[in-house]
Amino acid sequence: MDVKVEIFSDVVCPWCYIGHARFAKAAERFRAKGGTIDVTMRPYQLNPDAPVEGEPLIPALERKFGPNARQMVQRVTDAAAGEGLDMDYENAVNAATFEAHRLIEVAGRQGLGKEMTDRLFRAYFSEGLNVADAGVLAGLAAEVGVEDGGEGAEEVREQLGRARALGISGVPLFLFEGKYAVSGAQPEEAFVAAIDEVAERTGQTPITQLAAPADGCDDDGYCAV
Repeated sequence: MDVKVEIFSDVVCPWCYIGHARFAKAAERFRAKGGTIDVTMRPYQLNPDAPVEGEPLIPALERKFGPNARQMVQRVTDAAAGEGLDMDYENAVNAATFEAHRLIEVAGRQGLGKEMTDRLFRAYFSEGLNVADAGVLAGLAAEVGVEDGGEGAEEVREQLGRARALGISGVPLFLFEGKYAVSGAQPEEAFVAAIDEVAERTGQTPITQLAAPADGCDDDGYCAV
C-alpha cells in the first residue's frame, strides 16, 4: 500500500500545526500496517502582505478580529495542548512566510521537508521567532541539517499559483494522489480512515472530499472559533 499526499499549509496557521500533528500520528499507524506514505509539503500564504520585519501577533489579530481574537487564540491553544503542542501567542511574531516556504521547498529536495516544516511551526508558535528573518531561517536550516543555497523561489510561486488554480481557499488541505481532498485539522481517526480509503480507492473514480471540512484558516486570515 503506497499513498502519496501533498499537504498545503502555512507555518503561521495554527490549525495547520495541529493538523500536521494529527496526520503524522495517523500516518505512523498506516506505516505500522505495512503501508508507505510519500508526503510533500506545499506552500500556502494566508497573509501575503504580512511584514518581513515582523510585529507582535496579538495586536495584529485584535486589529483584524476585534474582541473575537482572544476567543480564537484560546480555542486553538487548547486544541494544540491536546496534541502536545505549545502555542505562545503572547510572544508570537506576525511575519511574512514566503521565505519560510522557500526553505521548506529546499528542505524537501533534501528529504527534510517535514522536519523543516515542524521546526518552523515550533519557531513561530512556541519560540516567538520571526520566520521571515534571514538570520533566523539560516539558523533553523542549520539545526535541521538543510543546506540552503537560496534556490526554490520560482517553485514556491508555481505551487502558490497551483493552489489558487485548484480552488484552495483555506488550509490545511491534504491532497491524496492529486485528486482526493481532506480539508482542515481532522481528528486522528478521520485521517486514519481517509488514508485507508485512498489506499483502497487509488485508480478508481475520483471524489472531492473524503471527510467533511474541519477546523482551518481561510484567505481572510480567519481561523475557526
